Amino acid sequence: MNTKNIAGPILHTQTDQSSGIFIRLVNNYLAYADKQEKNRMLWFFLSLMVNGVFFLASPAILIWMFQAPISVLAITVLTFFANLIANMGGAGIRTTLALFYLGLIINITCIIIFTF
Repeated sequence: MNTKNIAGPILHTQTDQSSGIFIRLVNNYLAYADKQEKNRMLWFFLSLMVNGVFFLASPAILIWMFQAPISVLAITVLTFFANLIANMGGAGIRTTLALFYLGLIINITCIIIFTF
């Protein structure tokens, strides 16, 4: 009797030195994120503290002193609530770290753009 293989596609990953720099960076990041699984609650609190204390106050300073547009406020609040909702919804450590670092990059970019 013939049987069909109904398993999904088999993914082959390259582990040799010929793989691209982007693939190696992503693999290193994922390995780092997986090692941080035991510190998930710490990353949750750290992302709330950094976003809540440092970056939620930055739109007021940027709008008042540097005449930044009101969209800076929307961007900052969006990154804060994205972190909050993802973490309170039980997202994994990979999502937590990705949103934390993305929020850092976005908010620091806004600060640099409007202060210089």
